[in-house]
Amino acid sequence: MPLDFTAIDFETANSSPASACSVGLVRVRGGEVVATTGWLIQPPPGHDEFQEWNVRIHGIQPEDVLSAATWVDQFDRLCAFAGADVLVAHNAGFDLNVLRRASEATGQLCPPYRSLCSLQVARKTYTLDSYRLPIAAAAAGFEEFSHHDALADARACAQIVIDAAARAGAADVFALADALSLRVTAPVAPVAPALERAVA
Repeated sequence: MPLDFTAIDFETANSSPASACSVGLVRVRGGEVVATTGWLIQPPPGHDEFQEWNVRIHGIQPEDVLSAATWVDQFDRLCAFAGADVLVAHNAGFDLNVLRRASEATGQLCPPYRSLCSLQVARKTYTLDSYRLPIAAAAAGFEEFSHHDALADARACAQIVIDAAARAGAADVFALADALSLRVTAPVAPVAPALERAVA
């Protein structure tokens, strides 16, 4: 199997994991980035307050998402881009939780995405003082990007996994996980009929 996956990163409006306000997606095929996309999101109702701390981190203001697609409106687009790929994220538990919680808040049934955490991969691959995304990405040869821009962060995650796989001689994400004594998670979640085509 080739090194195929989709890297994903969310920014949130507040401390609620359902408050997705931006997403970045990077498709990797055969160890090469072949497509990237990202967009702003109107956070789900009830999770749409922008807290000062979050705004200070990512710079997204409430007015920036006024004309953005809602979670429901953009959900099929997100799922179609990700397809059936393993999702890679830095601290993947956070990003997969955003995906699940925003879907739950809006009545969407989230596909059962598998995931691999680039933070865990970095910890097993590099010897660093910190494994924060900018530092780990620099070790992978990806430097000077706009941290907390969702698309830039997803691209950095992708580079960590691409570099780690090359170092480990791993042909795909499953072989990489095995080589580093990690695991590709396989959460149990229902697949909505309308989404089965997107993840097939």
